[in-house]
Amino acid sequence: MELLLPFLRDIALAFVVAVGFAILFQTPRRVLWVAGVLGGLGHCLRFAMVSQGFGPIPSTLAAAVAIGLAGIFASHRVHTPPVVFTMPACITMIPGLFAYRAMLGCIRITDLEMAKQDPHLVAQTAHYFVLTASLLFTLAIGICSGALLFRKRSTKSLFRRIF
Repeated sequence: MELLLPFLRDIALAFVVAVGFAILFQTPRRVLWVAGVLGGLGHCLRFAMVSQGFGPIPSTLAAAVAIGLAGIFASHRVHTPPVVFTMPACITMIPGLFAYRAMLGCIRITDLEMAKQDPHLVAQTAHYFVLTASLLFTLAIGICSGALLFRKRSTKSLFRRIF
């Protein structure tokens, strides 16, 4: 139970965040739960992969792809376009801390005295900037992956064979 508690907490918090952003984006009430479930499970997958030693970029990509694919299948179930709930679900993985550190580094670089005191400031700032951009790109790729994979053929026939 002690090992399961961090994952349950992660799912619950990501569920609340995803539902909050879905409400902000005026998602229909009948599919708010889909955004929450996708956000919770996607963020939990990312959390589990990072806990197992995978880097933040492959973990975020895997979670975003899982959200994108699950969103395609869920869209047929609830008869709603997948972007309505995949976008709020992926917002739970926005790299806010890394973006904050990149912006803070940019501000510190403008102060010449600060830049002289810390010779690694430029490298750290560049690292956080590249990491933020990479994570945002992986989120975009992950959300689009389901739509790109199933653009020629409908998933309805595949969905009917599975269930």
